[in-house]
Amino acid sequence: MIIKWNPRAETSLFDTANYVRQEFGSKSSQKLLYAVYLTTDLLLDNPLLGPIEPYLEGASVPYRSIVIKRLNKLIYWVHDDVIEIVDFWNNRKNPLTQAGRLMK
Repeated sequence: MIIKWNPRAETSLFDTANYVRQEFGSKSSQKLLYAVYLTTDLLLDNPLLGPIEPYLEGASVPYRSIVIKRLNKLIYWVHDDVIEIVDFWNNRKNPLTQAGRLMK
């Protein structure tokens, strides 16, 4: 298994990490990025760990999600030997708006 990051997911993750750094400091931003690293490491051994994302059930692929530090969600799907991370959601934002980015 390998992990592949979609450009949208990378951008969203780094935008979030930058926001956290500006508002709460470098240590908090590093903790967030480390939590993402630990989660992706878990996914390598257990790719079906996250449940099907309810806001994306009508999508053409079975998107899964896994919550990171209560405030964020990693959205991914598994195909062949690839775990493709397609988005990084802020759980404080409207999930329907965020899901709309993937449902197009």
